[in-house]
Amino acid sequence: MKLSLSTRVAESFSNKREATVALEDLAEIAGREGYYALCMRASQVGVDDSRDKVRTAAATLAAHNLSVSMVTGDFAIPENSAEGPAALRNIETYLELADDLDCDLVRICMKTADDIEWARTAADIAQERGMRIAHQSRTQSLFETVDETLEVLHSVGRSNFGLIYAPADLELCGQPYVGDTLAALYPWIFNVYLQNQRLSVNGADSVRTWCRGAVRFDPCPLWEEGSLDVPRILDELDRQGYTGYITVHQASAGLGGAEEAARRSARALRDIGQFEDRRAPL
Repeated sequence: MKLSLSTRVAESFSNKREATVALEDLAEIAGREGYYALCMRASQVGVDDSRDKVRTAAATLAAHNLSVSMVTGDFAIPENSAEGPAALRNIETYLELADDLDCDLVRICMKTADDIEWARTAADIAQERGMRIAHQSRTQSLFETVDETLEVLHSVGRSNFGLIYAPADLELCGQPYVGDTLAALYPWIFNVYLQNQRLSVNGADSVRTWCRGAVRFDPCPLWEEGSLDVPRILDELDRQGYTGYITVHQASAGLGGAEEAARRSARALRDIGQFEDRRAPL
């Protein structure tokens, strides 16, 4: 497995549009802490940025010996808004962004059954370029529950269309996320998003789900004990033979900041899982 750091760590929990750390500084932190890649989001560089800015970003990452694990090309996708699926109708632009960043995986958003046919078409276009697209296990989407997720994955039916396995979101939706669930989802897992939380009726934060209404929780860093069983997740992925990216994906403004989150998350994950050295060839 390979460690990836999402640029989400340099965004606030409530505002995904503004970076709190410059890309050069975030890349320096990630390189120093031994991450293999950054998971790129529009808060740093996206489809609305100039090609020169994108190429500068690529050069910055290369200077720190970092790859790009996945590209989320606009704000609507991580905000999970009604505009999120629009990327499927214009997938070439997102694929070009990923190509400029030397990445073969693009994150997309699906909200209704009408998006399934668009996902098939987008996957076919991506396949022609040797690229992949994936949807996150996500509240208020077609990927809230395990059964829905499997149904959509089968319905799209493309080998280059897969899942960003996000156990925290599955937990928020009251779904099992390890054991039989992970085994069933494993053939489609293209990336793993790890963030930690403690479910609590008195939690400081709340997220709305379609399947169980509002769910309250307290965010907590990966190196603290939360409700997510991170050691078991890593162990089961390893047993399944997963060799892809494990992405630290947690807003960290209220958890000590991006630098501390990057450092302590990497060390905590290495204590419980086996990860490739970032200097090894891809």
